Amino acid sequence: MNRRRMLHVFKSEFGQYEDAPVLPPETDPQIYVSRNALPQPFYLLCEKDNVLSQISGRSRVYLHGSAVNWFRTDVGDHVYVPAGTPHRIVPAESGVMVRYQPLQAGRQGAAWYCDRCGAELRRYEWEHHNDTPPSDYYAAACARFNQDATERTCAVCGTAAAPVDLAAYGWVPELAAASGENSSLPTTPQRGARPGLTAEHVRSRWWLRHSSSGI
Repeated sequence: MNRRRMLHVFKSEFGQYEDAPVLPPETDPQIYVSRNALPQPFYLLCEKDNVLSQISGRSRVYLHGSAVNWFRTDVGDHVYVPAGTPHRIVPAESGVMVRYQPLQAGRQGAAWYCDRCGAELRRYEWEHHNDTPPSDYYAAACARFNQDATERTCAVCGTAAAPVDLAAYGWVPELAAASGENSSLPTTPQRGARPGLTAEHVRSRWWLRHSSSGI
């Protein structure tokens, strides 16, 4: 996976929620960089603690099921996200966001919640692989979420969530595109695809926050 230098964080064309690593691959914790203008289309869950830092622009960071509902971030602000806490970045102004994350990040997931009643709609999880761009996992999870309207419909109040516009985020990896007509992602990577992104890593099941693994 190509890595851009941290010194070029303001010059490089980072993508929406790209979470591109910028330090040498053995660095722990690793630093991931995105340039965001659109609301994050899901809540991200991480098995390990994370810290977010606003480098430019302004945002709100929403936490689900937490004692604190949201933080406002201006340039230089940091947000500590405890392990297993669903969180979502909503920019108020386009800018660069940095994520500090352990090198061995473990399990991660994307979750959606009903806009009307707050019930969880769907959650997909995977094992973070350092050689696979995080945005590939995000794109695949969103593609799975888009496949079936029943997965986007709240079982409590019946409200349906809109599908994610993958193109708006620049997320068009091979496996996300291939999953459009299938009920699950390919069980093996396609020729030329990056390693790690398979149906075994991105799958539909409930990811209990207080599981035996500590999430």
